[in-house]
Amino acid sequence: MGTIRDIADRDIRAYNTRDDALVVADVTDDIEVAVTGNMTIRGKSELVQFNKNWQEAFPDSKLTARAVHDAGTVGIIEGTFTGTQTGVFHTPMGDIPPTNKSVSGEYIQVFELRGDKVAKGRLLFDRMDLMEQLGLVPAAAGAATS
Repeated sequence: MGTIRDIADRDIRAYNTRDDALVVADVTDDIEVAVTGNMTIRGKSELVQFNKNWQEAFPDSKLTARAVHDAGTVGIIEGTFTGTQTGVFHTPMGDIPPTNKSVSGEYIQVFELRGDKVAKGRLLFDRMDLMEQLGLVPAAAGAATS
């Protein structure tokens, strides 16, 4: 299936083009991804649904890779998520109605290969920063601009 960089590029393209077939092309049937907030995605259908939740909540959302690191059978993507929340965002803490606010946040995605497919992953992002940008919690002291 290619190099770590190829897999990372396809993963980002799959999200940005909303291509469900491409989302699961490079993953094992038993893919497992741990996500910030004590969530675990298991299997291809849950992975597709996880992406769809973000895409429906943030229809204009886009991922951008700032760096991709290749450690043999482990890949690391340092990226940025941008989008405007115009749809309902389903979270473990409950549904968030549209805020019509734009967000931009950094994320780190780590993935491990089994053969030429991604078998395990970890997605890390700052949930508090996201909630602040959506206006759902007060911004940190000193974060206000004049």
